[in-house]
Formats: sequence, structure tokens, C-alpha cells
Amino acid sequence: MKKIILVILLFAFTSVKAQNEKYIAAMQKNLEAYGNAKTAEDFLDLSNAFERIAEAEKNQWLAFYYAAHAQVIYGYLQKDMSVVDPIAEKSELLINKADVLEKNNSEISCIKSMIAQLRMIVNPMQRFQQFGALATQLQEEAKKQDPTNPRPYALAAQNLFYTPAQFGGGCSSAKPVAEEGLKLLNTFQPKSALHPIWGKTQIEMVLGQCK
Repeated sequence: MKKIILVILLFAFTSVKAQNEKYIAAMQKNLEAYGNAKTAEDFLDLSNAFERIAEAEKNQWLAFYYAAHAQVIYGYLQKDMSVVDPIAEKSELLINKADVLEKNNSEISCIKSMIAQLRMIVNPMQRFQQFGALATQLQEEAKKQDPTNPRPYALAAQNLFYTPAQFGGGCSSAKPVAEEGLKLLNTFQPKSALHPIWGKTQIEMVLGQCK
């Protein structure tokens, strides 16, 4: 009887290990594709690919996270503002699924901030007060959830850089935030090879423009 139980346990362990390795391989393949993604269609394809992984591995929050992240970037690259709100809604649906699996997570709050920013750019004059404030609020939440995370600083610095000086933005506001983000970026240790590491591009852009 003990031998039968051991065989069953060994089979179950082997099956789970194989499934986990398949998940990791699929995630790594799509993460590598981020480096080559340039067009809106590239990021839409990435979002769809990560969503397929997420639907197959429903307990893996990172798959939903990256599906939402790629979807947001797809939205940022749109020229027709009439299609942006539905893209933001899709991004929100995906990140909310990640949020169910991983509560109080700094990386998830960053994506929520990006979605708020995406909604704002549809009509900045009308939406700044609502969605601009929400984006800032979510960045502050992300900082509190993980004080070592450079990504909320990268987002905040970028947002301040593009905000007119008369509204509290510009280089004088953005540069110190970017510098703090750079310090964190140089010491940040992701929990695994699949966890987010982006932010360098945004920080370097601000510092490069605000010498």
C-alpha cells in the first residue's frame, strides 16, 4: 500500500514539475520578445500570448500582469483616441485578475497607474483631475507597498516630465524623482527571473532630458 501511495505521489510531483517548467519556458519566451517589440501590433500580440498563458495557468498572477502591461503599451501607441478606452478596459480586466491572485502588490499598482494615465490621454483637459490624480495616488500606493521598487518612481518621473511647469511638472520636479528611481534600480533584486525589471528606459529618458 505504501509503495502505491509513493508511486502516486511521485507521479503527481513529476506532473506538477513538468507543468511548471512548461509555464516558465512560455513566460521566458514572451519576456524575451519584449525586447524586440516596437509596434502596437507587437504589443497586442504579446498581450494575447500572455493572456493565453494566464488562462492555462489560472493561479499565476504574473501572466495576467504582463498581459495587462503589454495591453497598456498597445493603448499608448494608438493614434486614434476613440479606441483607447476599450483598450484601457481590457487592461483593467486583466490586471484585476492578477490583483485577485496577488493582493497589495506594488507591481500591480504600477499597472493600475499606467491604466489611469492611459485613460487620461484620451482627453487630458477633461480627464486630468480624475485620472491624473488617480495615477499619482496609485504610484504613491506602489511606493508604500514596496519601498524598494523603482517602477513607481519611473512612472512618476515620466509623468512629471510631461506635466507643464505651471501645474507642478517639468524637469525641476521630475529629475529628483528619476534620481531616486535610479538609486533603487541599481539595488533592486527581483524575486525571480520572471518578475518585472522595467523602468530603466523611463528613468534614463528623464535624466537625459533634464541634465
